[in-house]
Amino acid sequence: MSKKIVLTGGGTAGHVTPNMALIPKLRELQYEIAYMGSYDGIEKKLMEDFNIPYFGIATGKFRRYFDPKNFSDPFRVLKGMSEARKYLKEIKPDVVFSKGGFVSVPVVRAAASLGIPCIIHESDMTPGLANKLCIPVAKKVCCNFPETFRMLPESKAVLTGSPIRKELTMGNKEAGYRLCGFDASKPVIMVVGGSLGSAAVNQAVRDVLPELLKDFQVVHLCGKEKMDNLLLTTPGYKQFEYIRSEMKDIFAMADLVISRAGANAISELLALRKPNILIPLPATSSRGDQILNAESFESQGFSIVIDEDDLTNKLLLEKIQELYFNRFIYIEAMTKSNQRDAIGTIIGLIEDAVNQKQ
Repeated sequence: MSKKIVLTGGGTAGHVTPNMALIPKLRELQYEIAYMGSYDGIEKKLMEDFNIPYFGIATGKFRRYFDPKNFSDPFRVLKGMSEARKYLKEIKPDVVFSKGGFVSVPVVRAAASLGIPCIIHESDMTPGLANKLCIPVAKKVCCNFPETFRMLPESKAVLTGSPIRKELTMGNKEAGYRLCGFDASKPVIMVVGGSLGSAAVNQAVRDVLPELLKDFQVVHLCGKEKMDNLLLTTPGYKQFEYIRSEMKDIFAMADLVISRAGANAISELLALRKPNILIPLPATSSRGDQILNAESFESQGFSIVIDEDDLTNKLLLEKIQELYFNRFIYIEAMTKSNQRDAIGTIIGLIEDAVNQKQ
């Protein structure tokens, strides 16, 4: 008897890439997979490569602030729930896995109303509003951080970590060197500021570049339109706006990483055991989740954290030297973490839900 699963989640890439990471294993286990997302969100574009049936539904955003759309969006959510119910009755999945985002709310609530078990995943330390609306009807809630447990029903919470694409673990160090024009004479620092890049992180690294290049080579994923043309020919320093297929090779080559503290980014650093400095997005620019993510990783011995407000040339150089000197301590702490086999743990929960239903 074939097993069927509906994946959902969207709005940002962070609500889709963990689903993408699960697909190869689900296929290996011969699941029939369908995806439910918004009519034309980023999730639709990202799913095109997988050749999976895609079902678009209406979705509305839940806002904590005043916006005229607050009056119309509840009706869009109700429409989305009606559409999701119709599609779920057609598909007849054994289980729904949700990565969150506002599009997931009508799907999870509709599935629960049809008696279909739902497993949801929360990447950040504090559950977002969309997941808060799904937790009451979910069978299990996967999370990234031990601290999240106290905010979830005890019988539902499972510490899984975040699934990362298997190909990231299959990089080639030599290919990374060739791509950047580097060699094995000096260790490599990888700098990444999220998919759009971070002006603050970019500037901080470039300010200390002359000092850094005495001891390190630096590969800098600086974000769209954030390359510095004056530094294009600097030996030992390679810039990219962004990287796709070669990301695995750059990770394989990197000895240290300087990064923002988005949930998916730090999950990759943990899974790949990369000693890292996190410079979280400040609370003035976000809901503060990156600060909490970074604090958790620091307390578990995985990361060094620098607040953007405290960032100086001297402090950044000191912390880089400290991290490199103690890098094996950080690698050992990450190796012992039980948040690293996220795919195996989540697939186990999915299989349990299917077996109980069948």
